[in-house]
Amino acid sequence: MASFTELVESSNHHHREKINIETVNNIEIISVSASSSSAATPAPASSSSRYENQKRRDWNTFGQYLRNHRPPLTLSRCSGAHVLEFLRYLDQFGKTKVHTPMCPFYGHPNPPAPCPCPLKQAWGSLDALVGRLRAAYEENGGKPETNPFGARAVRLYLREVRDLQSKARGVSYEKKKKRKRPPPTPPPPPQQLSTSVQLPLSSPPPSGKGALPFEL
Repeated sequence: MASFTELVESSNHHHREKINIETVNNIEIISVSASSSSAATPAPASSSSRYENQKRRDWNTFGQYLRNHRPPLTLSRCSGAHVLEFLRYLDQFGKTKVHTPMCPFYGHPNPPAPCPCPLKQAWGSLDALVGRLRAAYEENGGKPETNPFGARAVRLYLREVRDLQSKARGVSYEKKKKRKRPPPTPPPPPQQLSTSVQLPLSSPPPSGKGALPFEL
């Protein structure tokens, strides 16, 4: 099995890869496909999950980006700054309208007319992409402490994109907090049988002389 670095550094000159963007449930899916003059590669086993297939395509896309970088980059020299370059590079394939503060539709979730504001990658797409690449990096032999996709700069960039797009598009990315169910009412304690003996009330003393041994 090829090592972690070899998987990225080795390039197949008989194949040409192409980046594909598709939108599923308003979330852009970034993938890579390969074309070749030779016979088509058989489809992966049906047992592979959709997530695993997407993660593999994302990993190949990032490897292609490193090879096409000028100067070319090896994965061992890749840092959080290079991940940010990759994420900004993907904006040219985005399909999400992000209004500028000068746009009359800034903060409008459903603008009534078109505007010249740029199209970018949606925050949800970038966040999911970074998560898959972070997992793929470690699955291919990378160490967690050197994972460029987990760098602090990448986390801050994703947070900045989320806040900017939330204001520009007039949508909220905050997760709805689940209402806490009230704790169940504890059952009443079982009644305990009293062991004390209750004496009968004494009858009032008779009135008249001799009722009391002394006078009040």
